[in-house]
Amino acid sequence: MIKRLLFNELRNHLQRREITFIVGPRQAGKTTLMYLLKDYIEKKGFKTVFLNLDIEADKQFFNSQEQLLRKIRLEVGESGYVFIDEIQRKENAGLFLKGLYDMNLPYKFIVSGSGSVELKEKIHESLSGRKQIFELSTISWTEFVNYKTEYKYETKLDEFFSIDNIRTEELFFEYLNFGGYPKVVLEERIEEKRKMFAELYQSYLERDIVDLLGIHKGESFTSLVRLMAATIGQMVNISEISSTIGINIVTVNNYLWYMQKTFLLSKLTPFFKNIRKEISKSPVFYFYDIGMRNYAHSIFGATIPNSEKGFLFQNFIYNILKEKISNTSIQAHYWRTSNKAEVDFVLDKGTEIIPIEVKYQKLTQPAISRSLHSFISRYNPKVAIIVHLGNSIQKKVENTDIQFIPYYKLLYQKTFLK
Repeated sequence: MIKRLLFNELRNHLQRREITFIVGPRQAGKTTLMYLLKDYIEKKGFKTVFLNLDIEADKQFFNSQEQLLRKIRLEVGESGYVFIDEIQRKENAGLFLKGLYDMNLPYKFIVSGSGSVELKEKIHESLSGRKQIFELSTISWTEFVNYKTEYKYETKLDEFFSIDNIRTEELFFEYLNFGGYPKVVLEERIEEKRKMFAELYQSYLERDIVDLLGIHKGESFTSLVRLMAATIGQMVNISEISSTIGINIVTVNNYLWYMQKTFLLSKLTPFFKNIRKEISKSPVFYFYDIGMRNYAHSIFGATIPNSEKGFLFQNFIYNILKEKISNTSIQAHYWRTSNKAEVDFVLDKGTEIIPIEVKYQKLTQPAISRSLHSFISRYNPKVAIIVHLGNSIQKKVENTDIQFIPYYKLLYQKTFLK
């Protein structure tokens, strides 16, 4: 069993009346996590009922709210916990759940669903003030390493990374290649991993996209997924994509929006103060899961080409940053100027900004790029961070403290959260 860090947050929310809403990519482990919560609750002596809208026999109970309540009362009596999995299968799910919540029932609802427009938009609007959303990603780097090291270093991962460089590097390359889908992580054989990803990928395209979102030109959507996999960390030119794939600009934007809502892509917008000198329109995209990106780019399970490693490393770092700032007001951006100066990430804290450069190399000397020099001169940040494969180094440039840190120490970096 892979321990999920979200479990404790969900457990703490069980005492709240709000609906506990778990969303995330297909097969990221939502159902497994719900069953763990169910077991935890039952061990406390409370009654539960678990319903899954992917199971035909359970769908009959969702024809009306009263029919569902009869089923709940039959299973748990006058109070208990109600688990509903794959809620996006229910038409008008938001209004259905809103009606149940507003009855002030003696039941706590824990609900999950894969990403879809129905789940992310209509349900979100209908349940305003009635739910708290918890996003479950695929297995994070921390969860992956803990599982692979059998939880021996769960409370001292930083020491493990610093001491066992060889094992750390092995795990890093494994994660950079295969990503974090639970079934793939649990499988040891590469050929089986490939088969699992073929099924995952097709399931995403056929069920989340064609079925749930009503996209019927699957070839165009698939072509766009592959194109985005080839351009992670690079500015996206919508007009160019439209011309390349042969679909109009409106459709390209719609498809990209769908990809974000279904937890395939994450969008990064530019940071700017001077619109005339800095590029302010073209976004950058990264994949939620690196394994999915590699599969779409046809390098899953193969030796990663040197030309790919830098961009994959950026995606890896972005996912760590996104996880760390997820419950804060900090905004992540990238920075490019018309003069082609660039910084991979800029964390905007409102009153303070922190530039972060990502270098797929072992730096032994505190070398500063012209782009970072340019950013420092223009914005005078207190701190700048360079994430690389080597050891920690410190340097001062003007009034900025520049911290060179190994990628694994980013997990424990507190600077940008203060």
